[in-house]
Amino acid sequence: MTKINVSDIKPGMHLRVFQKIKEGDKERTQQIEGIVLSRKHGQEPGATFTLRKVIDGVGVEWIIPIHLPSLQKIELIKAARVRRAKLYYLRNKSAKQVRKKLKILAKELAPEEKETTS
Repeated sequence: MTKINVSDIKPGMHLRVFQKIKEGDKERTQQIEGIVLSRKHGQEPGATFTLRKVIDGVGVEWIIPIHLPSLQKIELIKAARVRRAKLYYLRNKSAKQVRKKLKILAKELAPEEKETTS
């Protein structure tokens, strides 16, 4: 897992986002993990990205502002090569279909990674 810059976030990436949450007088770090469906508004102050994950059979989406002060770090888990700017069609797919689709796209990237490690 590699730490990435917010400007490098693209649709198709599988990210883990660490966000600081304040509850009363206590602070904790919450981890949000999912696939990036979209990225909106470029680098302006209102820029956001949408993360989606299926939890117990229910699709959950988070719209996260890029310049949120409580964001601690963002880790890249996997990256898939996609051919669309917005992956909203994944909402209609099951978790298994999404994994299969992204696995196929990830296989295209695999030969390049193998060449660099050898």
